[in-house]
Amino acid sequence: QVQLVESGGGLVQAGDSLRLSCVASGRTFSIYDMAWFRQAPGKDRELVARVNPSRSITLYADSVKGRFTISRDNAKNTVDLQMSSLKPEDTGLYYCAGRQYDGASYTNPGRYDVWGQGAQVTVSS
Repeated sequence: QVQLVESGGGLVQAGDSLRLSCVASGRTFSIYDMAWFRQAPGKDRELVARVNPSRSITLYADSVKGRFTISRDNAKNTVDLQMSSLKPEDTGLYYCAGRQYDGASYTNPGRYDVWGQGAQVTVSS
């Protein structure tokens, strides 16, 4: 079983950039579909971006397309989220999540069975 630890959250101003990192322990990271979710106060947890094990497929929420980039390094067991042109509505608790890849693509957080502890991102206007 993979375990995930996020880092890189913080308080920034609108328009700034921020990079979140997630490090996975365990030997099977390379078979995991990895994703970043976020949850704002009073709202459901939503998919921000995901990447398949071979990095050939990425998926982004419409609200972050062109501003966020997900990347992974299977040799280092890491998956990062580069966030640019941040907006106040990007504020939330960001979670790294994973699931063993079976070729399917899911946006439902219930489909992911490994989660990090979360990293707070706050964007001030």
